[in-house]
Amino acid sequence: MQASLVPGRWQTKIMSSCDDSKAVGLSSSLDSEVGRVVIDLGLATQKEVDFCREQMKQASDVNQRSLGDLLLENNFITVNQAKRIRRQLTDEKTHASQSQIPGYVILGKLGKGAMATVFKARQTSLNRIVAIKVMPRKMGENVEFVERFYKEGQAAARLSHNNIVQAIDVGCSPDGLHFFVMEFIEGHTLYDIMQPPPVGKGSTFSEAEALDIGIQMADALAHAHERGLIHRDVKPKNIILTPQGVAKLTDLGLARVTDDKAAAAAEVGKAYGTPYYISPEQIRGELEIDFRTDIYSLGATLYHLLTGRPPFDGDSPSAVMHKHLKQALVPVDHVNTSLSAGIGEIIEVAMAKKRDERYQSTREMLEDLKAVQRGEAPVHARRAFDVSQLSQIEETGKTIDIAIGPRFSPAEIWRQPPVIFLVCGAAVSVILNLILFFMYLSKH
Repeated sequence: MQASLVPGRWQTKIMSSCDDSKAVGLSSSLDSEVGRVVIDLGLATQKEVDFCREQMKQASDVNQRSLGDLLLENNFITVNQAKRIRRQLTDEKTHASQSQIPGYVILGKLGKGAMATVFKARQTSLNRIVAIKVMPRKMGENVEFVERFYKEGQAAARLSHNNIVQAIDVGCSPDGLHFFVMEFIEGHTLYDIMQPPPVGKGSTFSEAEALDIGIQMADALAHAHERGLIHRDVKPKNIILTPQGVAKLTDLGLARVTDDKAAAAAEVGKAYGTPYYISPEQIRGELEIDFRTDIYSLGATLYHLLTGRPPFDGDSPSAVMHKHLKQALVPVDHVNTSLSAGIGEIIEVAMAKKRDERYQSTREMLEDLKAVQRGEAPVHARRAFDVSQLSQIEETGKTIDIAIGPRFSPAEIWRQPPVIFLVCGAAVSVILNLILFFMYLSKH
């Protein structure tokens, strides 16, 4: 079997005694798409793709070799893998051509998940770039899924905040495609940024960076909570960071209106969320899920940003969720010792297993994050932290060290009942001793 490369096109001819030839061809104008698909499918590394691109630049004739040609020539991919790439690109092109939404021009694919494909598009009426989430046709047959898809759009439409991806439109095309149009964000998710190069920077966020992101997200969540909406899936993959440092909360697919009793009742006993960041009450599938579940997930997200790992890990989703329920949290400043005690206190309170021990409003968490950013101690977290420690003494009967500090001025100390009792006792003792002393003298 022998492969020959034709200049200007990716065209591999496979020769065998029983088969004349088979060709796999892709125009060199699709080099960027070829590179993306090769990496997405795990067929070659970014380093290998970059190596081939550098060869293209150094060639005397820039059209002499396409990226596909060079990937094959350097044995980074096989002929069968080349066919696979071609099929995927053809499918994407077909999908894009079939996904024309009235009023929008599809420009390319941004990403694909199990439940939807997201395209980059231009809104013709306003001549602006948008992102369109399109539901697969087979999913359109699922009434429950379609209903949830529209609820996501409606939930996003209730919100108007600089740190939440803006909803633009939701509907169904004439040929039956359900779509959700939203603001297009130039940037990368926090999860992608933490990945090894060349995808991300391959490191954790500094405390200053994490505080800035946490403040933006707490403000966004407070906006949602005050309008009766809980996100229920706050995590690094659902937060996009723009080149300007603006954090945007996205994907309201699991968002729920707090007063939607019917939806709450239908979801009892089911764990909705992502195992690494899910709150204990979500795991238990409780009926009453409120804003404090987002506070927990934001705390878990900050933990991941600062340590490079989620707060709990395990061999399976169920093992991870069990740890959220039962295992004590290793303090974030014990994992990353360069962190301040203040950020550690905030995360511990946010991730308290009992929601009554967490922040009792998202604004409280926002205020504490801003305080630590200013170099001050968190107020709400410190108060909640002391209360939880005291309750721990009552429950376990064990003593622990609590740095409470002076609570009374010197003048106030003398008015405290224990001090008054001790002083009175001492006075009585002195008087009795004097009486006994004088009785002794009178007899002698």
